[in-house]
Amino acid sequence: MEEIQKHFPDLKEKQLSQFGQLKELYEHWNAQINVISRKDMDAFYTRHVLHSLAIAKVITFQPKTKLLDVGTGGGFPSIPLAILFPELQITAVDSIGKKIKVVRAVANALELNNIQAVHQRVEQLEGEYDFVVGRAVARSQKFVNWVRRLLSKNNYNALNNGFLLLKGGDLKAELSEVRMSSEEYPISDFFKDEYFETKKVVYLTSKI
Repeated sequence: MEEIQKHFPDLKEKQLSQFGQLKELYEHWNAQINVISRKDMDAFYTRHVLHSLAIAKVITFQPKTKLLDVGTGGGFPSIPLAILFPELQITAVDSIGKKIKVVRAVANALELNNIQAVHQRVEQLEGEYDFVVGRAVARSQKFVNWVRRLLSKNNYNALNNGFLLLKGGDLKAELSEVRMSSEEYPISDFFKDEYFETKKVVYLTSKI
């Protein structure tokens, strides 16, 4: 929690309380439905919460921005982003029902009214979204193929609508396959923990 407060010093009391409750909630649910590896729970705030919030170092979302989190798993990055940006409209999708059960339970416990958790395959999704986020879900072009049709053409954030993907390692070959403009933001520029040394936020868009 100290790292969260250090990097996001303007959090309101309610947000601090919500972030503070996260680990206990995930420990409770993880004992029943394994959504986070046991070894990662020891570094929960770094490896899951702070990692998710790296997206917020790349963009400050405007109110009412529609965000789609594909393959959300236990709710990352969508749950931390929902706390940080209470006026975001988030749809978190996963094809595994028990994971969506956890996302719904955590969102309800924290009274997060800006997140909708959906048990569905992404190919069946409908709607329009300003940004699509994902964390280690699939190779970038495959991910884009799944949901590019859902991107809204109306831009009103500082970045044009597109994809914000949490990735790791050398991405040169992977990004060379992508038929969109790409930009990499090393997370180590934002957070100094060694866990982030090779991790990046990748921004993909039709226009820069």
